[in-house]
Amino acid sequence: MQFPESWLREFCNPPLSTQQLAELLTMSGMEVEELRPVAPPFSGVVVAEIVEAVPHAQADRLRVCQVSVGTGELLQVVCGAPNARVGLRAPLAKVGAQLPPPAGNADAEPINIGVGKLRGVESHGMLCSAKELGIADDHGGLLELDADAPLGRPLREQLQLDDTIFTLKLTPNLAHLLSVYGIAREVAALTGAPLLTPPIEPVKPAHDQRLPVQVQASDLCGRFSGRIVRGVDTRARTPDWMVQRLARCGQRSVTALVDISNYVMFEYGRPSHIFDLDKIHDRLEVRWGRQGEALELLNGNTVEVDATVGVIADAKAVESLAGIMGGQATAVSDDTRNIYIEAAFWWPEAVQGRSRRYNFSTDAGHRFERGVDPAQTVEHIEHITRLVQRVCGGQAGPMDDQISGLPQRQPVSMRVARAAKVIGLPVTQAQCADVFRRLGLVFTEEPGLLRVTPPSWRFDLSIEEDLIEEVIRVVGYDKLPATDPQAPVAPQVRPEARRSGHALRHRMADLGYQEAISYSFVEERWERELAGNADPIKVLNPIAAPLAVMRSSLVGSLVGALRHNLSRKATRVRLFEVGRVYRRDAAARDDELNVAGVAQPARIAALAYGPAEPAQWGAHERGTDYFDIKGDLEALLAPRSAFFEPTRHPALHPGRCARVLLDGVDVGVVGELHPRWRQAYELPQAPLLFELDLAAVQAGAAPSYEPVSKQQPVWRDLALVVAEGASHEALMACLLADPRGLIRSATLFDLYRPGTAGGSLAAGERSLAYRLELRDDAATLTDERIDAAVGAAVARAAAAFAARLRT
Repeated sequence: MQFPESWLREFCNPPLSTQQLAELLTMSGMEVEELRPVAPPFSGVVVAEIVEAVPHAQADRLRVCQVSVGTGELLQVVCGAPNARVGLRAPLAKVGAQLPPPAGNADAEPINIGVGKLRGVESHGMLCSAKELGIADDHGGLLELDADAPLGRPLREQLQLDDTIFTLKLTPNLAHLLSVYGIAREVAALTGAPLLTPPIEPVKPAHDQRLPVQVQASDLCGRFSGRIVRGVDTRARTPDWMVQRLARCGQRSVTALVDISNYVMFEYGRPSHIFDLDKIHDRLEVRWGRQGEALELLNGNTVEVDATVGVIADAKAVESLAGIMGGQATAVSDDTRNIYIEAAFWWPEAVQGRSRRYNFSTDAGHRFERGVDPAQTVEHIEHITRLVQRVCGGQAGPMDDQISGLPQRQPVSMRVARAAKVIGLPVTQAQCADVFRRLGLVFTEEPGLLRVTPPSWRFDLSIEEDLIEEVIRVVGYDKLPATDPQAPVAPQVRPEARRSGHALRHRMADLGYQEAISYSFVEERWERELAGNADPIKVLNPIAAPLAVMRSSLVGSLVGALRHNLSRKATRVRLFEVGRVYRRDAAARDDELNVAGVAQPARIAALAYGPAEPAQWGAHERGTDYFDIKGDLEALLAPRSAFFEPTRHPALHPGRCARVLLDGVDVGVVGELHPRWRQAYELPQAPLLFELDLAAVQAGAAPSYEPVSKQQPVWRDLALVVAEGASHEALMACLLADPRGLIRSATLFDLYRPGTAGGSLAAGERSLAYRLELRDDAATLTDERIDAAVGAAVARAAAAFAARLRT
């Protein structure tokens, strides 16, 4: 919510400085996000009128102007603005004036205006554009002022430039503060300063014409008010004071009628709509949409509606999206002469989510989906009518007001003792009653209890805690005592065998990866393609249309982050993420951290893309492959050893994918992205990924002392010929299964296949060369014991895999 301070002070003017007012608003729950002046500092600029403008003798684009500032003496000013003309009133920087430095160059010195010569003609000052004064970006010509602006008056006074723009960051429950009057009402309650409520007098009808309106859906519209105004001049110019206030609220001027509607919305929080009466066929119908109906909106979009979208239609077609935006077919134009002004109460539930469905938002929808006061529709139409007649003329007809159902506000009770306990401050019943009285809330009292009936403009008061919040907001958060927490603090000791999440993050960073943090809700396509999840958990109210489901895998998030980096010209990407995933599980039960039917395990995943190493002079560049990511995974799990078995995964290459086993338990997968998804997601090359169960990675054994052996180890090499399909992991396990306990480790150091190793291997065979480490901690090994242990290992391999020694 953005507004100028001067407009707020017209309704409520407390004896506070700008900074004090901002602090008050912030400390009462209306966070002031920004304060900025309307205009930068400048001086010596006054209102002037051009009384003569003749072409410059030596420059086609310059005019020599005689300018009056109300002193009786004319000043000669040379000007190149295309709109410099006789009778125009515009800002004049007199000799000696100081103008702000050019926009974007705040460090520059102010511009001093003196007597100058342009093509041989003296110029006593400078006629200014809005950009040269730093109050707008328009530099197409002189800033045009009202024709009745007093000559010689300082421009800062004329345009109220010594003003400050407030920008508030309001929470969704504060719908009653989405207007200048609503904020002023709150300031009056907080400070005790009087609230000035200008009376709105009814406009006397000049004719009796009415437009038939049928409210067919009371669950969509609770109140619908409107009136006809005939003979308006839609080409009339919006007054400068209104244009300025709209601009300071962040709204550009469009046409007089649109500006008036927007002005009242910012003033009182009441969105309204003005139809071209002559374009409406017979009547208006307020109803739910019907399948197949379409509407071209004022923003140029054409949307289709259905039975869940509220509309205003005439006898032939849909003309407006209820509470959101009007249609092009009945929009006012320069040719409009007769209008219909509409203001309604739309149920918040009937408007919520409809704007996001069509991928746009409006100020009207923003207000209606939070709740707009249903009691003031007639008064606000009267106010709009007076502004229309004041600016555009016209004759008003009688008011039409239909009420089909308004919110029934149920009383809310607040216990004074409960309020004191929640707030942590000993408030009294008299204090609470005073707060409610200042806020304009109707209430009754009993000993220790206040019962409040929420007013029509407050949609956020429904439970006891809402009233308690109002009490402390008005009493003041600064009154809360600074007390130490009383709850006992019991430190939790992490088992030594369990690795912390931070330790894992540091390990991944040591391996050259950067942490990514992604939304838990992702595109449904990612779940279907990369996780193989045909029935993901859907988000009921997604923050964006694509982010519609909860993720069951971190792979999609990392691939999305990779695409983001590649679009910004990254060539080498290393990312990891630690986060929860969400999948359906009937066994999941409700508790403090879980929801029934939804399992929420934590995972750790990583992605590597591009060159294996950063560019350097000592090695040729090579791409990352499966063994690089497998090595990083093993480094993460160290000192525990993982085993890898071929598997299949929806996101990974079927021939370059393995499941990861720790102590025989499947804890995750590692592999290369499937070629199909590499092409579908437009990746120049396939990234490598792994995803592991976080709890399994964190688990481990506590370090235990083991003395250094006094005996020296012995190594023996052997080359075994096995069938091509024999598993290396299984063969390793077979060699290490020494009942004597002498073989401590086995390392594969060579691989031979037919055509590269010689003629001793048959087709379908390969040779695996292992180095065995043997040691006995109790005695020195003898050749006999070594040969026996190696022979037994070969025998075990022969029995299990039909292996033989290569000759």
